[in-house]
Amino acid sequence: MLTVLIANDSAPILERLATLVSEVDGIELVGQASNAPDAIETIRWLKPDVVILGISMPGGGGFQVLEAIQGAGVGPVVIVLSADPYPQYGKRCLEAGAGYFLDKATGFEQIPEILKEVRRALAERGAAHPCEG
Repeated sequence: MLTVLIANDSAPILERLATLVSEVDGIELVGQASNAPDAIETIRWLKPDVVILGISMPGGGGFQVLEAIQGAGVGPVVIVLSADPYPQYGKRCLEAGAGYFLDKATGFEQIPEILKEVRRALAERGAAHPCEG
């Protein structure tokens, strides 16, 4: 079972993502957070396989969350959703350890396939991090 945590400050986005995640077989939504400090704490406590992360959140933001959870070694696979899909944001997120950077306006439909891809990669690698070499 692939575990997923959603961190986003928008209630409608959280709800939409939760619905998307729940529709994919073999995926379990284990938590949600609406600000950066709660996201960091919840990720460290629950250790989800995947985090779907918003860039703009109270108390820091997605960049700070990425740096906090990826700085200690292999963390979860992170899918970043941004309302501002500027190339420099994408580059910064990927350099900080995100596996995916999606435009919030068009990226939702990609999430189920990404989750299936990550689930397959975990199964093939015997639960090793799917983004490892």
